[in-house]
Amino acid sequence: MQRKGPVWYEPLKTCGHARLGIVHTTHGTIETPTFMPVGTQATVKAMSPEEMHRIGSKIILSNTYHLYLRPGSDLIREAGGLHRFMGWDGSILTDSGGFQVFSLDDLRKITEQGAEFRSHLDGSKHQFTPETSMKVQMDLGSDIAMAFDICTPFPADYERTRRDMERTHRWAARCKHAHESDVQALFGIVQGGTYADLRKASAESLADLDLPGYGIGGLSVGEPKPVMYGILEEIDPIMPADKPRYLMGVGSPDCLVEGVYRGIDMFDCVLPTRTARMGTVLTRDGRMNIRNAQYARDFTPIEEGCDCYACTHFTKAYIRHLFHSDEILGARLATWHNLRFLERLMEDIRAAIREDRYEAFRNEFFERWPVKDGER
Repeated sequence: MQRKGPVWYEPLKTCGHARLGIVHTTHGTIETPTFMPVGTQATVKAMSPEEMHRIGSKIILSNTYHLYLRPGSDLIREAGGLHRFMGWDGSILTDSGGFQVFSLDDLRKITEQGAEFRSHLDGSKHQFTPETSMKVQMDLGSDIAMAFDICTPFPADYERTRRDMERTHRWAARCKHAHESDVQALFGIVQGGTYADLRKASAESLADLDLPGYGIGGLSVGEPKPVMYGILEEIDPIMPADKPRYLMGVGSPDCLVEGVYRGIDMFDCVLPTRTARMGTVLTRDGRMNIRNAQYARDFTPIEEGCDCYACTHFTKAYIRHLFHSDEILGARLATWHNLRFLERLMEDIRAAIREDRYEAFRNEFFERWPVKDGER
């Protein structure tokens, strides 16, 4: 197929609403559906770039807000861009900094121009605008930049959500005008809270901007999972079929399976790395706290059949020992396993779509994965 810009989506197959495709970037191709590990400060915590390649990751996410504050986007530009700075030759998506700025709450002020905020590091005063976010992300040189948006908290009333959504649309247009890069693509972000009519209006408005891809923000922020799934169903027929769809901040295995079922191509979340550092590992039967006493003499791997480095070399008993001894290797092995677990899950998801059996795969997954009442 003919290249359509620095980043473009090649649809391959559908199975129901689930989509199989390829996202092409200047740093390689990404088979979708895919999960993007989070490297907030230009590193996936506890992992090296070489290890990320061994896990199977093709794209990671870094954080515009944090890199702007430390070490500074000008320094990263001077170093040759984020890929060279962090030694990662795969693809990179950078968020806009919006979620982090708006989560500062008492430390920020929002106007039509942008957001004024104080650094969580030293209290220094800064301003992020759509134009600032674009400049910082172009300095970073990621493959995919995200538009600067307003992530409305949950719960929020209808009028506030509508105002935030409309401002997000105006900011998206400013981002498009300010974004000038031959190697980086700009994705818009659909907002609208938990209101179906606002979500559909947002998807339609942003589709008119004809951007290379679209994020779906403001979900997985406290609303019940069925509400999130309902929103995805509402906007699925509106989202452009020839553009990648990215559900932001979602990484629980059940949500990945259900998101793909509703037409999502890309996901990201700190869940696999953050929970790993606390001793929680992912298995097909749910989450396991490897610190628990029941694993003290368990000489089996975290999960039978898993091909990750932790499972092919070590036992639950050993990894538990590492955590109780405050050894760094424990967190590294748990992180390695969790990331590879999600990569394997996405591999299985893609195979199921390719073989026209995604519905059966979904049912088989939930026969084992524990779901609380009201979560489906």
